[in-house]
Amino acid sequence: MLRKARGTYFKAWFIPLMYAGGALVFGFTVPRLAYDLLPGHVSTVSVNAAIGLYSAIASGMIALTGIVFSLTFVMVQFSATAYSPRLVLWISRDPVISHAIGVFTATFLYALAALAWVDRGGSGRVPLVGVVVVGLLLIVSVMMFISLIQRLGMLQVNRMLIFTGDQGRKVIENLYPPIDTPPSPGSTELPQSQCLQTLLHHGHPQVVQAVNTTMLVDTASKSGCIIQLMVSVGDAVHDSVPILRVYSDASPLPEDFLRPAIALGVERTFEQDPKYAIRLLVDIAIRALSPAVNDPTTAVQALDQIEDLLVRLGRRRLEIGEFRDAQGRVRLLMLFPTWEDFLRLAFDEIRMYGATSVQVMRRMKALVNQSISLLPQERRPALRYWQERLQSTVERTFSDTQDKLDASHEDLQGLGSSRRTTVSS
Repeated sequence: MLRKARGTYFKAWFIPLMYAGGALVFGFTVPRLAYDLLPGHVSTVSVNAAIGLYSAIASGMIALTGIVFSLTFVMVQFSATAYSPRLVLWISRDPVISHAIGVFTATFLYALAALAWVDRGGSGRVPLVGVVVVGLLLIVSVMMFISLIQRLGMLQVNRMLIFTGDQGRKVIENLYPPIDTPPSPGSTELPQSQCLQTLLHHGHPQVVQAVNTTMLVDTASKSGCIIQLMVSVGDAVHDSVPILRVYSDASPLPEDFLRPAIALGVERTFEQDPKYAIRLLVDIAIRALSPAVNDPTTAVQALDQIEDLLVRLGRRRLEIGEFRDAQGRVRLLMLFPTWEDFLRLAFDEIRMYGATSVQVMRRMKALVNQSISLLPQERRPALRYWQERLQSTVERTFSDTQDKLDASHEDLQGLGSSRRTTVSS
């Protein structure tokens, strides 16, 4: 996870560079081998036609690459204004975009390299391998362009919501065990030893993107200490802010063993951060509820994904903040969001900005009531608290009796069909 979080920026440009390097190597070595070893394998295309063909392909690929950048800009600009600025980077990192730029660049460079072997030394020959390879590259380029155009369909609001929800579902699946998993035995209190060492962040403000818990546990186990992280994944750290503390009676740990275990970056990622997916869904919902957009249906669709994530979280054991070594001793303590933290993030802002929307309030009430009926008993008190908060918001917002009654109903579609959820006590 740590390497993935740190290497995301590099991959976007590494893929096109690999294509470009491969095209240059292939373009200058394979035709030479074919020219020396297979002198009889020549194309029936005339020299002038081959020169015109390669020149047209090279110039056309440059124009097509410009179109790809234009489409990327449109996707980024549209997502920033219509959904959330925090979704921009995830759209621009689409591997299809990187591979498309790589294929177009490879076709352009190979066409130039193949052009150098046309009429080599006045032989009047056109190597067959150059014509075949450039034809294959053209076919692949057309396929990549079609695939890129199809990616524009991802900008549909429902697909964006599903994409964001899928990222959250992956994190929940990988991070949290089932709720029936027994908690780790033993005490979670810090040892009586004093804080031996405090690791500070130095430099520009950054965000904690991921933590290599295995590395920290191994380091703490070998040193016989306990490491306490002072920040959680998704937190912003500033200069001189404590990142972690080491509790031990031994000597301090080398910082070279501690800093690589904490991935820092310029923005939050989905790695080890289930709140980030909910954060993005809430962003989309409250943007849709702004007076400039006034689209409560989009907010209702965002609540569909939020409900799914909350139900999945409610069925998982969220108390995973302690990590033990092979002997069962606590070696690492981390901060993770509680069930109440997830509910506050999911409900509070949408409740405030959507308070005047009958559609949104009905959907939120259906979300809470249905979650109560689906989740274990230990999750229900916090949900009932939000059940009361939603009803008090309705009572305070709507002065008309009929509007108040309408907004008090449960409705999974917002304005579909009213229903009552039977909840066992």
